[in-house]
Amino acid sequence: MTRQQKNVRALEFQSIPGLMWKFFLPAFAGVIINSLYNVVDRIFIGQGVGATALSGLSAVFPIMIIMMAFGMLIGTGAGVRVSLNMGKKNFARAELVLGNAFVLMVVVAIFIMVVGFIVKEPLLRFFGVNDETLVYANDYLNIILFGAIFNIVGYSLNNLIRSEGSAKVAMFSMLISAGLNLILDPIFIFGLNMGVQGAAWATVISQFFLCAWVIWHFRSPRSTLNLRLVNFKIHWDIVWYIVSIGFAPFSMQLASSVVQGTFNVQLVKYGGDIAVGAMGIVMSVGMLLVMSAIAVNMAAQPIVGFNYGAKNYKRVRQTLLIALVAATLISVTGFMLAELFPRAIIKLFNNESKELLDIGTMGLRIYLAALPVVGFQIIIGNYFQAIGKAGLAALISLMRQVIVLLPVLLILPKYLGIQGVWMAGPIADIFSALIAAVFLFREMNRLNRAIHKQELEMA
Repeated sequence: MTRQQKNVRALEFQSIPGLMWKFFLPAFAGVIINSLYNVVDRIFIGQGVGATALSGLSAVFPIMIIMMAFGMLIGTGAGVRVSLNMGKKNFARAELVLGNAFVLMVVVAIFIMVVGFIVKEPLLRFFGVNDETLVYANDYLNIILFGAIFNIVGYSLNNLIRSEGSAKVAMFSMLISAGLNLILDPIFIFGLNMGVQGAAWATVISQFFLCAWVIWHFRSPRSTLNLRLVNFKIHWDIVWYIVSIGFAPFSMQLASSVVQGTFNVQLVKYGGDIAVGAMGIVMSVGMLLVMSAIAVNMAAQPIVGFNYGAKNYKRVRQTLLIALVAATLISVTGFMLAELFPRAIIKLFNNESKELLDIGTMGLRIYLAALPVVGFQIIIGNYFQAIGKAGLAALISLMRQVIVLLPVLLILPKYLGIQGVWMAGPIADIFSALIAAVFLFREMNRLNRAIHKQELEMA
């Protein structure tokens, strides 16, 4: 039996709990390790260079989110389409999606690099950088933009590796990249005394090796799908086919960048530069916890996409329910850690600035107060994305990231100061969770009706 046949048979017949666990472990390892990129950079910069450099690095984060948004536009959109086509046993079209997606990744990465160098200074100013932190932010961003192609191609193709059912390979990809970054960071920052530039070069070099690894995978016999030159010719219907699904996570990430920039501006206004550094820490910790729930979604996506394409709605429903429970348990655990040990967490990043410790401790406790309801929102939004309902997925995502959060973030600090900045996050999480629950209820009813109809037809 070929690798392709084994992967298809597993998605179609293997028990859902076993399949979820099989996909979750490598996805969890991959996303946690990937999240360590930003966390490790902040720890080494905060401990080795100082709180001001940490604030400068935090101001670059919204721009890095924009880069990630374009990677998700292509990688997530193509990944969903690959899973759906594999479920329909249309492997030729799945490979056409892969080839067109690769060309899009390269073109978009070059575009981002060129435009980024043109608009970087006004963009940094917009995201809350002042004269004191500009030098650190600029030094870091110049190098990150130079490596944009490695970042976008590596991240996007690795998502496609997971979508074809090769979860362990996707995990090893992230192990190689993040492990190398972890080794290079102290060498460049401390050993070569390169400061924030050393952190940026460590990240870019690590992303280069990730990029090379994932391209090699799709050119090797071990891949279920192959990256073929014949599929590099752009088909505009395929481009739309990818982008229409990828738009939901793309819009969410872009919105997240705007919101992060607004957070920076409000924090500078009500708490000063140190508050921006504190938000960088809080965001890093929050991302680490949320990415654990996202790993559940990554495990569920190929199973949902394949079986929805195959019209096996009972397996779709079972996968959705398991994912909802698992993501909620992870979110509750993360919430307890953040609430019980906030000072210890902040000290990991910098143990010299008392102001940073006090602001960060307060921010961590308040900002992550609604974390228990975040996990199931992630699953619901990405479920609709996995079955091809991009508009609904975008609405659920934007509800939390923009529609509720941004107005609260602009209004509440006027009355509560910096505490109002921190409180905007949990207020948006709770309100959007209620909306997501309504859509979940409707979808479960629809799946139940479809399953009942199939059972009557088989009787």
